[in-house]
Amino acid sequence: MNAPFQAQRDTRDYQAADAAHHIHAFLDQKALNAEGPRVIVGGDRLHLWDNDGKRYLDGMSGLWCTNLGYGRKDLAAAASQQLEQLPYYNMFFHTTHPAVIELSELLFSLLPGHYSHAVYTNSGSEANEVLIRTVRRYWQILGKPEKRIMIGRWNGYHGSTLGSTALGGMKFMHEMGGMLPDFEHIDEPYWYAQGGDLSPEEFGLRAARQLEEKILELGADKVAAFVAEPFQGAGGMIFPPESYWPEIQRICRKYDVLLCADEVIGGFGRTGEWFAHQHFGFQPDTLSIAKGLTSGYIPMGGLVLSKRMAEVLVERGGVFAHGLTYSGHPVAAAVAIANLKALRDEGVVRQVKADTGPYLQQCLREVFGNHPLVGDIQGTGLVAALQLAEDKATRKRFDNENDIAWRCRTLGFEEGVIIRSTLGRMIMAPALVATRAELDELVDKTRKALDRTAQELGRL
Repeated sequence: MNAPFQAQRDTRDYQAADAAHHIHAFLDQKALNAEGPRVIVGGDRLHLWDNDGKRYLDGMSGLWCTNLGYGRKDLAAAASQQLEQLPYYNMFFHTTHPAVIELSELLFSLLPGHYSHAVYTNSGSEANEVLIRTVRRYWQILGKPEKRIMIGRWNGYHGSTLGSTALGGMKFMHEMGGMLPDFEHIDEPYWYAQGGDLSPEEFGLRAARQLEEKILELGADKVAAFVAEPFQGAGGMIFPPESYWPEIQRICRKYDVLLCADEVIGGFGRTGEWFAHQHFGFQPDTLSIAKGLTSGYIPMGGLVLSKRMAEVLVERGGVFAHGLTYSGHPVAAAVAIANLKALRDEGVVRQVKADTGPYLQQCLREVFGNHPLVGDIQGTGLVAALQLAEDKATRKRFDNENDIAWRCRTLGFEEGVIIRSTLGRMIMAPALVATRAELDELVDKTRKALDRTAQELGRL
């Protein structure tokens, strides 16, 4: 397929202007300026083109966002129509508007019945900021203001704002001024790295019971909530053992601690269920959403509340001292409506569960099950991780696994596929509309990148 565009400026010109004005996320900017970033200028379905005409298969849906892929004219039309009719209004001043009302009606028709209210934001980070304040306000109303402590997980990720960074467990982010009081953490449920001689089931229970130990250490009367991703995203697409989430839920219910699921990555079909917590079989009190809500076409996120929490906040809470200029933005809401209708009416989520998800998981295990660099394969639906290992039998990881994974990611770009490296894991999450042929391309180009990495290490 030829590049569907004509370059407007020389790539080096773009790169120089970028270096002059931008500080990029999670990169050494000086090093990036010396290398020059790729300039992405076009997209269609799962493919992207850079300014030099090179084509890539996007194996990461942008940042786990573009569930419907690139180039959806229905989403663009929804935005255009809303821009012409009502480009902006707020949810202050005792006002609302049809787009946000209709979005919520649609959203709650797709959610389990024990949820009822939403507070809309611009991103997942903001959703988790709202979560922190809302949870604490809930306990204040119930006469328990001392229940303030939020427990997250080490290596968990909940955003890059100050509160969401503290809630997350990325220590290098805490070092950049991102730690606050009344936030605590327990270990991640990473069996491959931390399970030792325990079976996955035994390890899942042990990891979950760290929560109980932490609650007892802090005092249940001081713990407001446990917050975690159903599967870890930015931390390496880590899937907990099956024993983990039922035990976590039991502990939260026993000690009257709210159970809050960060569905920013897992929501809207990624696992083959509408929401990842449904795949793992537990019932959170809140859901943080974003990304797949609009397929990334326009920024939007939100905090979904259970009926239990919403009733307290609405009936007994008085003024809810929170608001965002763009909360429930009409254009974002219109795009979200079009996106959710497409996921529902085109049977996209159903297809991931019944066809393309199992197909991708089978292909990964067939192609990489005996690969000299791959020690484990995790995933479900259209999300997966390849765990790199120096010795499969002992689950020994490479001492320089970060460098090896980064090199594999770079070779992937050379092969024309975008996959992500996190610690010693190669992760992928293609658009949910992927065909089997597109998944074959993803797997084949990833194999080429891994083979080249193994050859450089003298292991192939």
